[in-house]
Amino acid sequence: MDLRISNRDARRLWLSLQGLAETPTGPADPRATIRKLGFVQLDSIQVLSRAHHHILWSRNQNYREPMLNTLLAEDRAVFEHFTHDASVLPIETYPYWRAQFARRKAKMDEKGWYADALTSCADLGIKDRITAEGALSTEAFDTKIEGPKEMWSRPPHKRALDYMWYAGELATCYRQNFKKFYNLPERVIPEAFRTHDIPRTDQIDWLCREAVARLGFATSGDIKRFWEAVDTPDVRAWVEASDLIPVEIQTANRDWIPMLATPEIEAQLDSAPAPTSRLRLLNPFDPAIRDRDRLSRLFGFDYRIEIFVPAAKRIWGYYVYPLLEGDRFVGRIECKADRKKGVLTVTQLWAESGVRWTDARARKLDAELTRMGRFIGTTDIRWTCQRPNA
Repeated sequence: MDLRISNRDARRLWLSLQGLAETPTGPADPRATIRKLGFVQLDSIQVLSRAHHHILWSRNQNYREPMLNTLLAEDRAVFEHFTHDASVLPIETYPYWRAQFARRKAKMDEKGWYADALTSCADLGIKDRITAEGALSTEAFDTKIEGPKEMWSRPPHKRALDYMWYAGELATCYRQNFKKFYNLPERVIPEAFRTHDIPRTDQIDWLCREAVARLGFATSGDIKRFWEAVDTPDVRAWVEASDLIPVEIQTANRDWIPMLATPEIEAQLDSAPAPTSRLRLLNPFDPAIRDRDRLSRLFGFDYRIEIFVPAAKRIWGYYVYPLLEGDRFVGRIECKADRKKGVLTVTQLWAESGVRWTDARARKLDAELTRMGRFIGTTDIRWTCQRPNA
């Protein structure tokens, strides 16, 4: 009979693997956090703090925003590339990431959308200029959008830079005010990782195994979606040849669904700690909630970010933060920061169905908002909506 994992145990293991079980205190070690998670997504939107900083802060509240750029630009302990979106990954992942470079290049070549950009940018000598001048951003080049200007239109030089970056021909050297600067990989990636040659089959094996290790339990689709660096046929072939065992996971609505896990799953369950009871304000791009279907199955929490939804059609708001208390999502909150004025403003708060907003829960939220305020430099917390239990 397949091992059955209760919903409570599944949530406990998932939050532990995601670095959200233990109290987020102690010396900050963002490099170790990124290793544990596998990658951290980058995003330009700053409502409180940008997603990458918020994700790292949620795991250790002694983290501060300059630490990540130090890892990228000075220590070369992480590198930037594309998972399901732009992300930072541990530098140790780089030798196995050639599978993604090749995969992304093949997809771009197949579509041909980048070919015109490469042709029209040939006279710009992008790589020659970077070789001669060092790290350059898109602002160092100048081409114009050809044809109608649509939402995702990009001028040829930006598409050419994207192509070379996706294909691993250029690397992110550093970011300045979130602006990406490109350089040659040999100037960015330490030689030991850049020249470590690993067969493609071993790259696929490593990516799939490491995905399962961080997921705990998964379908083949979950494994594929984790990195978005391995195609479905390769994942299925790997699963068929692997030593994964079948398990059944209990969902939030008490159904049982089949999944796969490593033979060490019972030991993982035994060692996973119960999550701290503190209330956490998570970022919409947090890896614990990125897979919305998995989130719904495990926690019964239906969440979508509405930044691209017209204001009149939004159910919640532009940038709404999930609230996690222990192993349960208890609500969502809309708030924003004015760093210059030192003010954090709460504009909306919603409790989940069946959640009573007690005095104790209200105090926990106040404490989390205060901690966030210390992180981003907003000492004044204001409510423009009804404050719970005020």
